[in-house]
Order: sequence, then structure tokens, then C-alpha cells
Amino acid sequence: MDIFSRIVNQPGPLGKYADFGEGYFVFPELEGDIGSRMTFNGREVVVWSVNNYLGLANHPEVRKADAQSVKDWGLAYPMGSRLMSGQTSQHAKLEKELADFVGKESAFLVNFGYQSMVSAIDALLSRRDVAIYDDGSHACIVDGVRLHVGKRFAYQHNDIDNLVTQLERATAITEKTGGGILVITEGVFGMQGEQGRIKEILELKERYDFRILVDDAHGFGTIGKTGAGVGEEQGVTEGIDLYFSTFAKSMAGIGAFFAADKEVIRYLKYNARSQVFAKSLPMGYVEGGLKRLELIRKHPELKEKLWDIVNQLQSGLRDRGYNLGNTESCVTPVFMKGDTMEACAMVKDLREEHGIFCSIVVYPVVPKGVILLRLIPTAAHTSEDVELTLDAFDAVKEKLDKGEYKGKMTV
Repeated sequence: MDIFSRIVNQPGPLGKYADFGEGYFVFPELEGDIGSRMTFNGREVVVWSVNNYLGLANHPEVRKADAQSVKDWGLAYPMGSRLMSGQTSQHAKLEKELADFVGKESAFLVNFGYQSMVSAIDALLSRRDVAIYDDGSHACIVDGVRLHVGKRFAYQHNDIDNLVTQLERATAITEKTGGGILVITEGVFGMQGEQGRIKEILELKERYDFRILVDDAHGFGTIGKTGAGVGEEQGVTEGIDLYFSTFAKSMAGIGAFFAADKEVIRYLKYNARSQVFAKSLPMGYVEGGLKRLELIRKHPELKEKLWDIVNQLQSGLRDRGYNLGNTESCVTPVFMKGDTMEACAMVKDLREEHGIFCSIVVYPVVPKGVILLRLIPTAAHTSEDVELTLDAFDAVKEKLDKGEYKGKMTV
């Protein structure tokens, strides 16, 4: 069969909804300055779908630093990959400050979180090695281990006993191949909000020989006494062999970084193909990153404001009987029962009648019959935003339970 004919006829689990939902449920167009309230379809809505945890996207010092950097350097500088012609003193400065902040010897600044995680896994593992990863991990981890030419095992989400089972399997293999074991998990799981059980995983090093890579995209800047992430929160910074985070969440920017011992970072700098063969991160994002990190370090009130909103939202939802699962972070999942079309009708009602914009997650990401409304609180939200949202959820939940959204929408 012709490849293009196949993809037209089999558009994928999300692609099949393109004609039905594009521009509204998927690829929606939010307009205006990034904040707790933006414009959607010509009206103002309270937005719970933007990863701007600390409210830095429109912080006046951030806007000033971004604008000044673009004025000084333009959008292109530096040209070429870091390895060839894209290195600057500012890139090195940001790496040093990131490493210091998360308590590691060295750091490696990279362009994008997704591609860099895929590339790092590829660089770290040989065919003799075994990858073990939490089955609730982000797609960048899943896709990274898919590229691994050796064995890979998934353990059940945050299930330490099942991880032990996979470590036993992996150890039996590496004893024959002479390879090693890499355990990969998240610091904070971005869909349902639980923290990875990093401390318990590290305790298994007394019995098994492995290294651990932690993707802390949702923990960096939001948890830990200073915001240094899951290692600080759980008191295990030193035990994390390779730490990773992106700027796309708390830093409200573009870029990402790895942090570890100097020799590990040096290896990634010379072997992560997504960086060796890609243009250096432009100076605007680098100098903007320096300003954002400075604000995170000097202004703990940003994180305090974030958690004020998180606690108001999560306690308010729980007090009204909503199921938030086991979230231990800012990520606020609200689980309801219903099918995909009911979910779409409910979300449309939230947007059109109540001015509340949040993301829906349905099958195949969650089981059939489950609706997940995923809310991302930020320091830019207000108590008024929270109260409006709680009242709106009560109104649509009542209609959902009465079956009033059934048959309202069809593909």
C-alpha cells in the first residue's frame, strides 16, 4: 500500500478527531498576553492550560531582559552547533548557575526538552545495556527507550515491587552481556501529579547495580525548599545520577538542561546527537534563562504565591467531593466518568457558558469511561479565578451526572 494512502485512511487515535475538533478541542487559539485570563473565540476565559507555573512569562523583568537580548543579539546569534561555532560565555554561565542551583557538579544546556531526552537515552545506552522505565513516563522517555537497540522493560507506575521484578530481569541479562542498567522516571508526573518515588528507588541501589535518570520538568522551580526540584524535596539530590528539566514549565521559556557529575555531562556534550548536529540555543533564550533563574532564586515569594493558589484550588475541589487522584504537586487532575463526546460537550460548556478553559484527556491516554480534566495552577492566578472555577465545575458536573451531555456532540 502507498504510505500516504495508509496515513490518510488511518489518521491515528487523535487524528481521527481532526475534522471535528481542530481549532477548538485540539490546536485551540488562545490570544493575548500569557496569564490567568486570555481570549478564546473572542471572549475572556480563565486559563488552566498554560505551563507558566511561577508567572514569569509576563514578569516585567523577564520581558525587559528578553527584549534587550534580542535588541543586542538578534534572533540568530550564535550560529552553528555548540560543538562547532555556537558556544558563548553566556551559555557557559547559565550552565554553571543551573548546576549550582540543583546541587550538581556540571550542567549541559540543550535546545528542547523532548528531543534532548530522546537523544540522551540514545547516547547513554549500548546494545549490551538494559533500560527500565516507569510506564507512566512522558512520551520523550518512552520514545527514547523505543530507539534503544538493547532490552527495555517498563515497570508499573510508581510500583517499587514491580521495579524490583524488572531489576531482577535486567540484572540476569547484564550479567551475560556485561552491560549496565539505567532506570528512568519522572520527578513529578505531569499528567496525574504524583512525585516519582525517587528515595525508594535509590534505596534499591543497596541490592542492585544501576544508574538513575530523573526527568523533573514539573518539579524544577515548584517543589523543594528553594525550588530545586524533587531531589531537594525528597532529600536525595546527591543520589540522582542524571537530573533533567526543561525551561517550558517554571521558566516559561525554551530550552532544557541535564545536570550530573562533570564526566557524565562531558560525555553528553560530545555524544548527544540532537545537540552535536543542531543549532545552538539562541542568545535571547540563554540570557532570558539567566534572568528567569535569577528571579526563581531571589524571589521565593513566587513559589509561595503559586502554592497559595494550588492549595486553594486543590482543597476547594476536594472539599466539594472531586477526585484528584494522588497528586503531590501543582498538577491538578480532576477525574470524572463519561465518554469522549460527553467530555467534549462538558468542556465546551465550561468555555462558552462559564468562561473556564482547561484541557481534557480521554481514551487512549486514560481508560475508557474516564474523563480527566487537567488544571495547571500558576502564580498569576487569583482567588477569584479559583472560586469561579469551582462554581463552574459544580455546574457542569451536575449536568454530566444527569446525562445531559449525552448525544450533544458527534464526530
